[in-house]
Amino acid sequence: MTSLFQILMLILDIAQFVVLAHVILSWLINFQVLNIRQPLVAQIWYGLNRFLEPVYDRVRRLIPATAGIDFAPLIVLVAIYALRIVLMNNAAAFY
Repeated sequence: MTSLFQILMLILDIAQFVVLAHVILSWLINFQVLNIRQPLVAQIWYGLNRFLEPVYDRVRRLIPATAGIDFAPLIVLVAIYALRIVLMNNAAAFY
């Protein structure tokens, strides 16, 4: 059962990294540090969008629309942290 706990924590770590990478990449593209016309940047950007947009869309349906600020990544990160806390608090059940 310890292995299951570690696998779940690894999945949450990867999800957290992917969301943070998407947020940082969006900032770099919006501030024109990175150019979306570069093939590598475009592949990473569109791949992350394809992977995360279904998650973000579900969150956007639940929260009210704000003018120009997207809180969906923040809410997804908070949900990941909440799942980590729940798993850590119930870690004894995995041993």
